[in-house]
Amino acid sequence: MSNEPLPEEFITKLSLVTGKRSKIVVEHILEHGFITTEDLEQIYGYKHPPRAVKDVRDQGILIETYSVKSSDGRTIAAYRFGDSSEIQHGRIGGRRAFSKRFKETLFEESDGKCAICNALFAMRELQIDHRIPYEIAGDIDYSEQDSAAYMLLCGSCNRAKSWSCEHCANWQVKSKEACGNCYWAHPTKYSHVAMESVRRTDIRWEGKSEINLYDQISASASQVQQSIPEHIKNLLKNIFL
Repeated sequence: MSNEPLPEEFITKLSLVTGKRSKIVVEHILEHGFITTEDLEQIYGYKHPPRAVKDVRDQGILIETYSVKSSDGRTIAAYRFGDSSEIQHGRIGGRRAFSKRFKETLFEESDGKCAICNALFAMRELQIDHRIPYEIAGDIDYSEQDSAAYMLLCGSCNRAKSWSCEHCANWQVKSKEACGNCYWAHPTKYSHVAMESVRRTDIRWEGKSEINLYDQISASASQVQQSIPEHIKNLLKNIFL
């Protein structure tokens, strides 16, 4: 660990960190140079110390992990600040709260539709989503005057995006450009889906006529012993190929 004093700018940024657990970790490291899992458990009463450290990392502060000996001689984890130049400024202070008016603007721009499945929802059923995940870019480009960086998703599509993003190779690389070219950021114009060279579409069938159509396709697929997605592909091939 370096004994050089931390840059004043870095210390100023640390003062903007929010959340009780995050502040405890930051203030302890500022005072002692590091914090251990033993400190977090015995001094502050946290039964899951890595969660408290993750709270700090989630706000864009680089935290390094290394090993030390506990008071009873066990090998335990210790944490200290990493390279202060790599701080992710857009995540300091945690996620920003969106105004009701901003959500109304997104709702009007999308005609009340989920950006992924294109189905209509009441505004309360849609969630504001960062096109490029907060984990990758934070709120560094946040502006309620520019809605292009955000979209509205239904709960089901938002969960599907979260799962796909968290299992994507770019989750570790954190390339904003790669995210920006992904289906989950721009479902109508993209070059890959979670770094895979594939294409996808999410269709929601609603209303009596659409559900009847789906049931017909399902019955037809069953007759030829095909999955519904496979059967739809084959039907489209007969039209376009």
